[in-house]
Amino acid sequence: MYEHARMNARGNTLDLSLLSLGMGAVLVAQFFSALADNAVLIVAIAIVKNAGMAKHVPWLQEAFVVPFILLAPFSGQIADGFPKGRVMLVSNILKLAGALLMSLGFNPLLAYSLIGVGATTYSPAKYGILSQMFAPRLLVRANGMLEGSTIAAILLGVLLGGWLADHSIAWGFGGVIIAYAVATAANLLIPNLAAENPSANFSFRFLLSQFINAIKSLFTDRDARFSLCGTSAFWGSGTSLRLLLFAWVPVALHIADNETPAKLMGVVSIGIVGGAVLAGLWITLAKVNRVLLGGILLGPLIVMMSVVTHMTTAVILMAAIGFCGGLFVVPLNALLQERGHRSVGAGSALAVQNFCENLTMLIFIGGCSIAISAGASITHTVAGFGIVLLLAICTISIVRFRGKET
Repeated sequence: MYEHARMNARGNTLDLSLLSLGMGAVLVAQFFSALADNAVLIVAIAIVKNAGMAKHVPWLQEAFVVPFILLAPFSGQIADGFPKGRVMLVSNILKLAGALLMSLGFNPLLAYSLIGVGATTYSPAKYGILSQMFAPRLLVRANGMLEGSTIAAILLGVLLGGWLADHSIAWGFGGVIIAYAVATAANLLIPNLAAENPSANFSFRFLLSQFINAIKSLFTDRDARFSLCGTSAFWGSGTSLRLLLFAWVPVALHIADNETPAKLMGVVSIGIVGGAVLAGLWITLAKVNRVLLGGILLGPLIVMMSVVTHMTTAVILMAAIGFCGGLFVVPLNALLQERGHRSVGAGSALAVQNFCENLTMLIFIGGCSIAISAGASITHTVAGFGIVLLLAICTISIVRFRGKET
């Protein structure tokens, strides 16, 4: 079966069924890898807080994000220059190594940074492989399934991580290590597809030049530019919101544990699943502008967090934020894969996307950290954050419609 996959992969796609063994292997690998990614973050946050360094929590996310930015010129070429299933395998091994080091008492920032290195190479491969496995007509659905698997894993991962962080950090690391090991094993069942660009040149100067050219190429493409700007705004805001929850919950809800913000992160994840399902049914690449409805609502919903004081209201609001986010980001991911597959290669396109998204995360997280350090209250910081996001999505919308005829 895998030999057949290699032969057909030299064409455009395998045109597999969404219920194929290959897709099942991708979903399982992604589920357990994402579960571990999110559980280990909550456990790492607990370690930092227990050490009396709660103000350093944002540095954890930045330690994870920096590899995405520094390695961006390489990750796309790696994803396109080697079989993507094998790239995912090696990436999960790196994540597993980072978790093992953290469990042994290694500096959590450095260990989490190693996990970030694995995630850097894993991300363009996991999404890029879909454009090799499925025809364009199935890409949004395939992305919805992958996002559904991811969000289910995030939900379980943050809940498990939050509970274990309050009860047994050692058990938390045990669960993380097992999850990464299962993801690594599942990678072995992914079809050994041919590399999209087997003649890739890996010299630093060439890769940097290629990466810059890929950025230029994608940003001159109207659809790719729309996708890059939209997903960057979403993930930059989403990562910042995740960290802000750990500061917002004690102030707004008067609850000081690790489990409550983790549960609220899980509620956001459930909402994203619902949004992803609707996106798969209602939005196609031909009607991708519909995503702007969900995107524009995100900012006002986040602003509403500044006046929430009850848990029930917080849960409803988190679910709504997640739903709008899922409706917004899933079709945009599919759009970039399709445009990237036709131009610079899906792996390179996803590497550019990771670069843009993580640069946006650094800016958003840095802005929130500066505001809090300057004495702004967490409620004012959250409200300002929502306003900035609303302005960003409105700007993207205006540019999108103004460029309709170009």
